[in-house]
Amino acid sequence: MDAETILGIKPALTEYLRAFDGCMGRKSNRRHRDHYVLGQLSDLQRKSVEPIADAAGLPPRTLQEFLSMMVWDEAAMRDRLQQRVAARHASPHGIGIFDETSFVKKGRKTAGVQRQHCGAVGKRENCVVSVHLGYAVDDFHTLLDGELYLPQHTWHADRARCRQAGIPDDVVFRTKPQIALDQLRRALNNGVRFAWLTFDELYGGNLPFLRELEGWGQTYVAEVPASFWGWTRCPEIYYQAHPRDRVRQGDTRRQAKLKARDRHVGQVRNVLRHSALLRKVRWERFLVKDGTKGPMVFEAKRIPFWIRDAP
Repeated sequence: MDAETILGIKPALTEYLRAFDGCMGRKSNRRHRDHYVLGQLSDLQRKSVEPIADAAGLPPRTLQEFLSMMVWDEAAMRDRLQQRVAARHASPHGIGIFDETSFVKKGRKTAGVQRQHCGAVGKRENCVVSVHLGYAVDDFHTLLDGELYLPQHTWHADRARCRQAGIPDDVVFRTKPQIALDQLRRALNNGVRFAWLTFDELYGGNLPFLRELEGWGQTYVAEVPASFWGWTRCPEIYYQAHPRDRVRQGDTRRQAKLKARDRHVGQVRNVLRHSALLRKVRWERFLVKDGTKGPMVFEAKRIPFWIRDAP
């Protein structure tokens, strides 16, 4: 943005930032926040602390201390943002997106850093990973939540290391799907509603995660692993007395059993290759977006698939 554009949006930006004043603590924190945000929106060639501070007439160390040491109420800020989105951007077409962000980091002192898959470079690398919940509807999109992923063995189990990195004792290991569920729970409590959620195979391959969403009545579109087992038609179940209880009188315990024709299950990859039912369905074309090299078009077809819960 150039200076003229920033001046044009400054009243609306000021009103927006004022909504979070109560989360910032001291008045000086609010001023530094305003300078930092304006710097990030400016036409400065470099958006690091020193050029932003110079442009605002501040000592660089002051702005650096604001970013690294000053304390504000992050939970209250997150809740206020979500409540604002719920009030101003509610829609029957709202989409929630779970995804991760990774940053390559050297050394071992940065909170959560370890050698793990780094999406930013597409391979294992020394990095930190965070899980995020986004929201999109029409031409509006925003991040609603984000949390650091704390690796189990190298960080969670070493509380002394956590304290040295400033990680509170109540921040413990959770799988990424567990973090995502906590984020969804917070957003729902703050009034945000999603027509659909979408996420990649890391979440779509986690059956407890999917069952939790289904238990909440939440619809979703997910990438799932080709190794999932299941059926292309709803399996039929019958109940019989438990073998140990057949000789007992009046025992009501019954054991669920699959009918013989449904005892054979297939993997998703084999459905894609061999299903006569799927072959009968025509491909549909969907325009995803217009890219720099022309329109991005996906082709898709669908049939029902009932996932088996256990191996």
